[in-house]
Amino acid sequence: MASSQLGARGQCLRLLKTRGFLLLKLSAAILAVLLFCEFLIYYLVIFRCSWPELKTPEGAGTLGAPKAPEPVLRAMFLADTHLLGAVRGHWLDKLRREWQMERAFQTAVWLLQPEVVFILGDIFDEGKWSSPEAWADDVGRFWKVFRHRPVQLRAVAGNHDIGFHYQMDTYRIKRFEKVFNPERLFSWKGINFVMVNSVALEGDGCDICSRAEAELLEISHWLNCSREEHSPRGCGDRQRLPASAPILLQHFPLYRRNDANCSGEDAAPPDEKYTPFKERYDVLSWEVSRKLLWWLRPRLILSGHTHSACEVQHRAGVLEVSVPSFSWRNRNNPSFIMGSITPMDYALAKCYLPREDMVLTTYCVAAGCLMLITLIPTGLVSAPFHFGQRVLRKFKTM
Repeated sequence: MASSQLGARGQCLRLLKTRGFLLLKLSAAILAVLLFCEFLIYYLVIFRCSWPELKTPEGAGTLGAPKAPEPVLRAMFLADTHLLGAVRGHWLDKLRREWQMERAFQTAVWLLQPEVVFILGDIFDEGKWSSPEAWADDVGRFWKVFRHRPVQLRAVAGNHDIGFHYQMDTYRIKRFEKVFNPERLFSWKGINFVMVNSVALEGDGCDICSRAEAELLEISHWLNCSREEHSPRGCGDRQRLPASAPILLQHFPLYRRNDANCSGEDAAPPDEKYTPFKERYDVLSWEVSRKLLWWLRPRLILSGHTHSACEVQHRAGVLEVSVPSFSWRNRNNPSFIMGSITPMDYALAKCYLPREDMVLTTYCVAAGCLMLITLIPTGLVSAPFHFGQRVLRKFKTM
């Protein structure tokens, strides 16, 4: 009697130990999958990205002496982060998307160490209608996700930040500029950047639009004066800028009919490529686009808004790069642009972030494996395995 009780107790202890060990293994496996999918994968993917190298011009230097290299500015360009707001943002969706962007951005800044990061509009999803309280909450979450010291961060306004032309007003513009540096023209390492409020370039003569165009004309005059070796009449004593052609940063792309000529894995889907773009909604109007090219004579343009990648050659060989969305809410394969820039040259490369379908596939495979590990000791899935073994034996004996 006593021996049978001791045997039963021993069997119970062995069962508890087996179950405890199984629970420990399952917990470790779950933690490992979470660590990989929510943290390590960003390092593994972004580690493959590298800064593009500038081509050294032939014949650089004189009499065999190497020419001193120009200082290179390393800049990151991303667009359309669309941080969700209080109205349309479900808390779980908000939590997931902000975690993804935070891990991607912080990993990229830590691994790649850019000197400046530019965000090309639509930083927020509901800035066009958010209340002061909701705006303050959105801004606080933005600085948490995109904390960046000692890297500089600059941004241009998008239609979701200040509203389309019919929604835009001075209050929303000032609110945005209070958070982000309102400087329209600045130079760094001999490189001129022009930050364009493309939402205000409606071309209808409204008060805000007229001020925006007047500001761009003033910038154009300043750039033209700086290009001349001797300051011509009318330039005054204003401080001269570097003589290099500027780089335009804006939210709306310049005019193009559609994305039919765009290629690459992050271009628009085939069913959207041939959809005509609406002027002043999807792209700037043809007239305003011509004005920008004529006034500012840029060497490179970077824009956002479409959520898809595209490269367009405008007149005089000016390249425009549409930067895809940085948010997994808008794309399965977000990315950002890396630029190595000097006063006279530039080189661009694209860095892709982890694909969301691959992350979800990893979770599904891991869940299936964990389910098998859990069920095998119970005997619930032993029958299929025994059947498979019998079939294999049968084929071996034939």
